[in-house]
Amino acid sequence: MLNNVIKVSFSLVGGITGYTLTRTLLAYSNPGISDEFEILIYAAAFLIVAVAFYSASNKIIELVMNLMDSIENNIQKMTLLELALSIIGLIAGLIVANLISIPFNKLDIVGVPVAIFANVLFGCIGIRIMVSKKNEVFLESFLEKKGLIKVKGNIYPKILDTSVIIDGRIVDICRSGFLEGELIIPAFILEELRHIADSEDPLRRNRGRRGLDVLNILQKELGYPVRVEKVDIPEETEVDSKLLKAAKKLHAEVLTIDYNLNKVAKIQDVPVLNINELSNALKPIALPGEEMKVQVIKDGKENGQGIGYLDDGTMIVVDGGKKYIGEQVEVTVTSVLQTAAGRMIFAKPKTLIESS
Repeated sequence: MLNNVIKVSFSLVGGITGYTLTRTLLAYSNPGISDEFEILIYAAAFLIVAVAFYSASNKIIELVMNLMDSIENNIQKMTLLELALSIIGLIAGLIVANLISIPFNKLDIVGVPVAIFANVLFGCIGIRIMVSKKNEVFLESFLEKKGLIKVKGNIYPKILDTSVIIDGRIVDICRSGFLEGELIIPAFILEELRHIADSEDPLRRNRGRRGLDVLNILQKELGYPVRVEKVDIPEETEVDSKLLKAAKKLHAEVLTIDYNLNKVAKIQDVPVLNINELSNALKPIALPGEEMKVQVIKDGKENGQGIGYLDDGTMIVVDGGKKYIGEQVEVTVTSVLQTAAGRMIFAKPKTLIESS
């Protein structure tokens, strides 16, 4: 029933459109025909265009429904900030369009089409410009003060560098839900990954492909908010410098495992999240006097030392453990050293402590 009503409505709109256009053309051409023939032309134009609109109504309804579904899906994916900025941009664009189209409104035939085109064009431009500025801090502050949005804490987007993408632990961190905010992949980082994946060196090629697989898992399997951002930075700039400039421009934090990048970022006052530091922080703390079993696998730098590792990769330096290489020995922790590269545990074999 509703479908038939829509079809009839389309037919009426088409008939009225055909009548209006025909009347306008006859008024300008002034062919000097009789009134009876003129009425007949109006009726024919009305019927022809009405039938054409009715015949095309199914396709038009389908297109309109698909357009509405697409708009609804896009709106659901937008954050509240993006939606607010889109509305502001649309209003600003429509104001500009109507100011520009004022001189054209006096033109009989092209006035209305020009006004419609200007409204659509400038409305889209306004939305695009405002959404592209969504990472500007002053916009968030302004909209929050006006009560248009409620900014949720200090959750900034995270920019991923090549090392953390290839490393892959970012997937487990995102899966656990401990990481908040949008993940941004600068276009130059994606390009670097592509070059690595196309490398002739098998090791580099596998690392590059692993990085691309990690991004695919984040987007497709986890559905995490990941977007590729093209940042306007001079091409000759070195990749790490590009990354830090992009972080400043987008007001984002850098997510990395690169020790040197971590140091440079701190010097330039760019917030950094280092996954290696997170991993070290999560390792169990060993206290002096605590006993444990360790497999001594090699000798250490100092005379008589042996080296072993815990399951989490923590290195244990066993004083006097060289003679136990290849064996599992009970040790007692003597001290713990925290370094930038990780945690080191110093210990002595339990037998040596008991004998002394």
